[in-house]
Amino acid sequence: MNVKTVYPASEEINVNAVEETSVVQVSAEPIGMEYEYSERLVPESGLQTEALRYDAEAIAAQYSKAPLQVLGRLVSITLPILSFTFNSWWDRLWGRDPFKERGRAIQLRKILTQLGPAYIKVGQALSTRPDLMPPLFLEELSLLQDQLPAFPNEVAYQFIEEELGDRPEEIYAELTADPVAAASLGQVYKGKLKTGEIVAVKVQRPGLARRIALDIYLLRCLANWVQTNVKRVRSDLVAIVDEFGTRIFEEMDYTLEGRHAERFAKLYGHLEDIYVPQIYWKYTGRRVLTLEWVTGTKLTNMVEIKAQGIDAKHLIEVGVQCSLRQLLEHGFFHADPHPGNLLATPEGKLAYLDFGMMSEVKPYQRYGLIEAVVHLVNRDFTGLAHDYVELEFLTPDTDLTPIIPALANVFNNALGASVAELNFKSITDQLSEVMYEYPFRVPAYYALIIRSLVTLEGIAINVDPNFKVLSKAYPYVAKRLLTDSSPRLRSALKDLLIKDDGFRWNRLENLLRNAAHSSDYDLNKVLNQTLEFLFSDRGTLIREQLIEEIVKAVDTFGRRTFDQVTYSLRVQLGLEEEKTPQESAEVSKSAEHIKRIWEILKDTPGFDPLQLMPMIPQLLMKQETQQMGQKIAGSLAQRVLARLIREVLLQDVPEEDLLTDIPPVSRKVQPMPKLVLPPAAALQ
Repeated sequence: MNVKTVYPASEEINVNAVEETSVVQVSAEPIGMEYEYSERLVPESGLQTEALRYDAEAIAAQYSKAPLQVLGRLVSITLPILSFTFNSWWDRLWGRDPFKERGRAIQLRKILTQLGPAYIKVGQALSTRPDLMPPLFLEELSLLQDQLPAFPNEVAYQFIEEELGDRPEEIYAELTADPVAAASLGQVYKGKLKTGEIVAVKVQRPGLARRIALDIYLLRCLANWVQTNVKRVRSDLVAIVDEFGTRIFEEMDYTLEGRHAERFAKLYGHLEDIYVPQIYWKYTGRRVLTLEWVTGTKLTNMVEIKAQGIDAKHLIEVGVQCSLRQLLEHGFFHADPHPGNLLATPEGKLAYLDFGMMSEVKPYQRYGLIEAVVHLVNRDFTGLAHDYVELEFLTPDTDLTPIIPALANVFNNALGASVAELNFKSITDQLSEVMYEYPFRVPAYYALIIRSLVTLEGIAINVDPNFKVLSKAYPYVAKRLLTDSSPRLRSALKDLLIKDDGFRWNRLENLLRNAAHSSDYDLNKVLNQTLEFLFSDRGTLIREQLIEEIVKAVDTFGRRTFDQVTYSLRVQLGLEEEKTPQESAEVSKSAEHIKRIWEILKDTPGFDPLQLMPMIPQLLMKQETQQMGQKIAGSLAQRVLARLIREVLLQDVPEEDLLTDIPPVSRKVQPMPKLVLPPAAALQ
């Protein structure tokens, strides 16, 4: 290539704090291809290269015929691991702490780098866990994210030509002379299109598929052996390896990564402070991906973030909220959120990169996870055990009797005084012991979810050591419980609010208060859906509980008002001396709860009581409303009559004894039985 080296403006580049990067300047004419930049999607039929797909049987058939190759790879993996283990043991023997030696950290990083992409991803996950790895190791393992050895430019240029149909100088106006970052599956160049857009050009490593296929084959053989010979292991390890293999093979197909990026942008790009780069399909193939260049800083680089005046804690909360929507709302989630894939932009947004490893959670699994959170908050460990059956951790015929107290022990210890103290890492560690002791099976999808959440939590802990995921997650869960109209979540809401035929107002207050902190919480929508649900067949139980509470509140208010009126009359007639009025000790607790709930509603952003006014006539016309009114009136009449009898005829009989024979308001109001008055002598 005849090239000329130039330097772009320093503010255009922010990769590993590099201020200047050499760029290849080419001056060829654009290639003759028609393309509309507004067209963001490429149909399957438009792909020019055959997609890679993971096929465990085909891989096994290939490597079962190459025992020497398999043995050679096994030795190349085992020897460096044994070397690291021996050196660590030797350090301890001589009184040195291997986890405080930079040399050991460098050795581990080099070993993982040499072993290849699968092991590099393990190191990337460990680099986000300050609670697992000492600082020196975190620092070294973080280099695995974008400072791996690069492969020759000639190979990269060859791939670009094979995938895009022409030499790089005929396609790009500028391209850096060397890659600006090298990751586990490919390396990235910074460039400029001939139409002026600044782009990142991602080119895949050579020989990647063969090496990864061999590593997965070895892992699958090991998983199969453990699953067959270690009886205590009940999880389907082979399925977990196959799930990982499927995802990493998808990650080697850059056209699929481009579609993932666009789907991610469609689902989550509208969220506040979330940014997803654009894909340029005209310059994308299976081994070459061209996307919008994003300038940003890793979330773990706190010094640089603070220097830019960016609130890192806010971006972590943005990431948590986005992850919740990924896992619990749409089910399409980023399964590899290591620090190299999450950047803080100068505008204060959280940019997601690298959409190769994505996964999905099915609808019944999403609802099951929300129900599990509800049961966890409610400390309903019986319900939680049944959630594990629903989520396929336990078979339907499993005896849950010994498992329920084991779950109670784990979660009570982990939760402490508040659910906001939940730490995913600590809870998964303790839960692993229970899963080992009892017949749990870890589904393949769960492994990727935990990997994603634990990695995100590790990044969060690095930013804020006191960060608690659930305290930031519960507002979203509260919003879903209040707004989602699905029967399963309506049932979960009922279980949360009603227990032992009593309405738990404090839980409703907590839900409303937490939901108000959710960014997309629409209170007026909640009120509309609540009224619709309340007057449906599914809302019968809550209507009955509401009638009971209204009767108590009105009765208490009426008694207090009557006492105050009679007291004033007696004072005016001179029958009683005027005293300083005192608040009745019998003020209804339900009325207090309703008052606090009204205050919460008034303080909730977007609440407009005027929008409810048109609904009042419609509600009054509903048959259920009229039935509620009849029940309330009947129950109040019964209470007044019972009180009159007590005060006039049976002054020595407590009111509670008279009310015990009154039918509950949840049933149809029956006519009052005929009164049997005591003998006249008893009244004298």
